[in-house]
Amino acid sequence: MNFLAHIYLSNNDNKVAIGNFISDSIRGKNYKKYPKAIQVGILLHRHIDTFTDAHQTVRLSTKRLHENYGHYSGVIVDILYDHFLAKNWNNYSEIPLEVFIDDFYDNLEAHFDILPKRIQQFMPYMISDNWLLSYRSIEGIQKVLEGMNRRTKNRSQMNLAINELQEFYNEFEAEFTLFFEDLRNFTTKKHKDLVKTIFEKTL
Repeated sequence: MNFLAHIYLSNNDNKVAIGNFISDSIRGKNYKKYPKAIQVGILLHRHIDTFTDAHQTVRLSTKRLHENYGHYSGVIVDILYDHFLAKNWNNYSEIPLEVFIDDFYDNLEAHFDILPKRIQQFMPYMISDNWLLSYRSIEGIQKVLEGMNRRTKNRSQMNLAINELQEFYNEFEAEFTLFFEDLRNFTTKKHKDLVKTIFEKTL
């Protein structure tokens, strides 16, 4: 899953959300350097990614893209799924999307000093361009895909995946909806397990 989903799946806990957001920049056991609630978020992110990669419904989505985008298909699906989460936000949260996102940006700024350097560098652009809210529109997703393609020096051609999104829009949305219900249930239980493990036992 991409940024918005990981933040959403943090059980409305600011520190868990920070851990979930920075997890890709934390290697191995380095997560133990952080406060316990942030550790929960880092490990929760890893479990979410493992669950997502193995899920049969997600594999239907990635299979649709694999011929044209190879191993980048999973990255593309993560981005497309964030679009459907943002688009259908009211089905998943009583907090308006704009409010949820602004609160997270405030949370990032409050924890700036402990963010990995890479995230400190892109965070101002993320906030000023409001990346998370942009996921709600197809135009916003197109800009994200174009940016990802530039990061691969145009090798991935990920920018062209907007065509598959438009052609198979209903299929992707149905797959996201089915998968995300499973993911929410999994994450709720996993969050409780991690809190118990990290706060009550020595890892």
